[in-house]
Amino acid sequence: MNHPFKAVGLSFKTAPLAIRELISLDEAACRRFLDTLRNELGLSDLLVLSTCNRTEVFYASERDQSPAIIEALGELKGVVEMADYYEYFSLYNTCTEASQHLFEVAMGLDAQVVGDLQISNQVKKAYQWSADADAAGPFLHRLLHTVFFTNKRVQQETSFRDGAASTSYAALELVEELTADVANPRVLVVGLGEIGADVCRHLADSKTFTDVTICNRTRSKAEELAAECGGLKVLNFEDLVDGMQQADVIISSVARDTPYFTADMVSRLDVLSFKFFVDLSVPRSIEAEVEQVPGVLVYNIDAIQSRANEALEQRLAAVPQVRAIIAESMAGLNDWSREMMVSPIIHRMKEGLEQIRQEELDRYQKKLGPDEAKRLDDITKSLMQKVLKRHVLQLKAACKRDQADQLLEVLNDLFDLERQPTQA
Repeated sequence: MNHPFKAVGLSFKTAPLAIRELISLDEAACRRFLDTLRNELGLSDLLVLSTCNRTEVFYASERDQSPAIIEALGELKGVVEMADYYEYFSLYNTCTEASQHLFEVAMGLDAQVVGDLQISNQVKKAYQWSADADAAGPFLHRLLHTVFFTNKRVQQETSFRDGAASTSYAALELVEELTADVANPRVLVVGLGEIGADVCRHLADSKTFTDVTICNRTRSKAEELAAECGGLKVLNFEDLVDGMQQADVIISSVARDTPYFTADMVSRLDVLSFKFFVDLSVPRSIEAEVEQVPGVLVYNIDAIQSRANEALEQRLAAVPQVRAIIAESMAGLNDWSREMMVSPIIHRMKEGLEQIRQEELDRYQKKLGPDEAKRLDDITKSLMQKVLKRHVLQLKAACKRDQADQLLEVLNDLFDLERQPTQA
């Protein structure tokens, strides 16, 4: 593609979590960064994408602007020696490379969990911020709309997005199934390890669960996560038994060598109907004998990971089909890009033919009546459009064959296009 579109950024593949956290951007920071890149660096077709797994900038410029972008990012985040982090960044310095990368990111091919459902929405938000900042040009608009159309095809035509391929999301789906017949289910999450915290984030994003309580031995960690997610209640660890009594589902992510939830503890609860325990810990934090308590059902990490593994295998099997759909979209984008390259020539041809037509009309219109003059205007306009259409079709066909340059030379000589002004 003949467009100066490029990208620079880092992801979980190139940088550890500490580095990703150092330069990650929230929505306000992304919007400020867009303004900086547009107004101070003069870049166009801008997209700033920042998630927990990546921070990347897509832009248009005739030359590589990655050092300036990285330095501007460091200035925004207050990182003095940004050069120390250059090694973590990947560069995509051709339009094809940058566009292909954006497709793979947006589809979830480049995600930590293959087929990630959230990334396409994050790309949509980033595009909205770019549009709001007037930082998206014709190419980026076309590219993103093609990406969204491709995403819809992937959802409709493949099994790439089926099932929950991460343990935390598989746990969410399990809880949704268990509480399908429970009105406003009450969920208690105990222990905020990595998986437990991720489950909390999924619960907060879900419209199904509006009564979620989290409990951690260190309350400040629970309060921090509750503030991040919004809408989660925090329970003191010493009040855990009361919380268990109220909850329909208890999700445990407690890290310890021996089970924390014992049959003796759970048997003291007044279980009126069913109470579900979901154990995300390794070693197990819920004693196996807990399931012998009447009305209590226990699901451990093996059952959840089995669901996740099945979904992951299904998604991986669909990857070739996803790549084939992306290839079709890239080919269509490439054709459009080439046609955009000859668009100014088409405008010049039209202007040149119209000028000739008007000159000839001026020569004869004075000798004609109103009806004859109108008929002559219609005939010459129709003739001009037919001539123009034939050459436009030839140009577009030549673009697809990568032979537009040869035809442009002929048209330049034939219509004296070098003298025609370029239309804005």
